[in-house]
Amino acid sequence: MRRGSLFWGVIFIVVGGIWLLDQLGVIVGINIWNLIWPSFLIILGAWALLGATRHRSPVEVEQVTLPLEGAERAKIRIKYGAGRLRIGAGVGSTELIDGSFSGGLDHHSRQEGDTLVLDMRLPDYGFPNVILPWNLGRWAGFEWTFGLNGEIPLELDVDTGASEARLDLENLKVTDLRLDTGASSTEITLPAKAGFTKVEIDAGAASVKLRVPSGVAARIKTEVALVGVTIDKNRFPREGGVYLSPDYDTAENKADIDIDVGAGSISVQ
Repeated sequence: MRRGSLFWGVIFIVVGGIWLLDQLGVIVGINIWNLIWPSFLIILGAWALLGATRHRSPVEVEQVTLPLEGAERAKIRIKYGAGRLRIGAGVGSTELIDGSFSGGLDHHSRQEGDTLVLDMRLPDYGFPNVILPWNLGRWAGFEWTFGLNGEIPLELDVDTGASEARLDLENLKVTDLRLDTGASSTEITLPAKAGFTKVEIDAGAASVKLRVPSGVAARIKTEVALVGVTIDKNRFPREGGVYLSPDYDTAENKADIDIDVGAGSISVQ
C-alpha cells in the first residue's frame, strides 16, 4: 500500500470517527472542529517521526546529454526548488549540456532563429506529495551537476528556492545572468572572457558570494535591507552610488552587476 494513501486514510478515519461520536451524542458541549485540527497535527507529527525512522528509497539519478543542434547561442532557464545545484563548463563542442540530475530532470527545448531555448526544472511531484512528512528529507538528496557549452554566448535565468548553488561560469561565455533565489546559499564565479556580462541578482534571506575573475572590470549597484555587505573596495572603489573599477570604460571584459537582497549577506571579491 502506498504510504500517501495510508496517511490520508488515517486522517479520514479519525475525522469521521470524531464526527460520528458527535452525531451520536457521545461528545457533548465541545466544538468538534476544536478536536479535528489538533488530531490532524498529532497524526502529522507521528507520521513524520515514523518517516524519519524508515529507510528511504534512493533518489533517482538521470544522466542527460543534450545536443546543441547547430545553434549559435543559447538561452537557458533553470527552475530548481531545493537541493544542491552545480553548474560549470567542460562539454563537447556539439553539446549544449551534459551532467547528472539526482531527483530527475524535466526539460523542453525549442529553436528560435539561431538561438536554442532550453527550460529545465525538477519533475512535478505534485501536491500533497511535496508536503508529506516522509518526503521532506528527500529534497536534501536532490543534486544537479552539469556542464554547459563554453564556445557560444549563453543567457542564464536561474530561479532557486531553499538550495545550495555553485555557479562556476569562469570558462563560459555568459552574456546575461539573472538569479532569483530564496532562502539559499549561492556562490557565483563570473565569466573571465565573455566580453560584456549583465548580472541581475534578486535574493530573499540569502547568502550570496560573487567572485569577479582577475582582469574583469565591474560596475556594482546594490539595494539591500537587513544585509551584511562586503565588497573589495581596492578593486571596486565606491563612486557615487555604485562600486566601479577604475578601468571599467576601457576594459575588454566587464560585468554590470545589480544586486537586490532582502536579508542575509552579500560578498563581491
